[in-house]
Amino acid sequence: MLHLRLITPTDRTDDVVRLIETTVGTAHLVVMTGAARNPVGDVVMCDVAREAGDELIAALRELGLDRTGSIAVENIDLSLSERADQAQDDAPGEGADAVLWEHLADASHEESTLSITYVAFITLATMLAACGVVLDNAILIVGAMAVGPEFGPLAGICTAIARRAPRLALRSLIALLVGFAVAMLVTVGFSYFMDAVDLFTKVRLEADRPNTNFIYQPDAFSFVVAVLAGIAGTLSLTSAKSGLLVGVAISVTTVPAAANAAVAFAYNEYRQAWGSTEQLLLNLLGIVLAGTLTLLTQKWLWSTQRRRP
Repeated sequence: MLHLRLITPTDRTDDVVRLIETTVGTAHLVVMTGAARNPVGDVVMCDVAREAGDELIAALRELGLDRTGSIAVENIDLSLSERADQAQDDAPGEGADAVLWEHLADASHEESTLSITYVAFITLATMLAACGVVLDNAILIVGAMAVGPEFGPLAGICTAIARRAPRLALRSLIALLVGFAVAMLVTVGFSYFMDAVDLFTKVRLEADRPNTNFIYQPDAFSFVVAVLAGIAGTLSLTSAKSGLLVGVAISVTTVPAAANAAVAFAYNEYRQAWGSTEQLLLNLLGIVLAGTLTLLTQKWLWSTQRRRP
């Protein structure tokens, strides 16, 4: 269930209440006249089944409530109510399959913003992965994968394509490209420093490295794994199971590939640099392709399900 807290202009309250009452899957309607101060208006609260949430939120936006008032949505972890149970039974479809497009777009917008924190995380993850590739340490590689925040912009690109939102696509693409560019440049400088203090050596980079040589040796499985990870990551976002994103993050070698390319470039090892770059591009392409197709499929399946009597 979702909890909606709305601030409505006084002249719109009746329309909002009527909309909520006629929407299948709603319960626990509360109206507090004149309770809002900024902006001035009434406060309307209700609970709605997740599978009916997107339709209700879209209808509220059509009433202009996002411009003249406020729409706040929260997840309800526990609701002990027969009315809530009945609302979930009445709403068409299953809550786990429902996609809250407004929530997804808002989350993608936030996660795909080029910020100091985002650049710091992706840079630190790339430097950590650089230590992992030179030391041939799989644990450091996994740690770097978990730290990397690159799935946010990738999800933003997928959402933008599915919703035909060019601004979100551009914002996400800028965050992705600038983030990786800065991270790789800093990692090149980091490699020079580590070489100067005898912690990185070209001999270590050119060694067999049985635990990490897959990073610069892409094959068909690189693309297959990226596609599967893209599907899993998109489903975790749309189903609010964000805890699964950690598993997705450590399934693809985007950050380690960028790190290996940077270190290899620092040592003029262009064969490894090109192989790592190819690995990076294959992973990015696979995730975007799979994520976009997953969202489009969910959109089609949900619209088909809602049309059923």
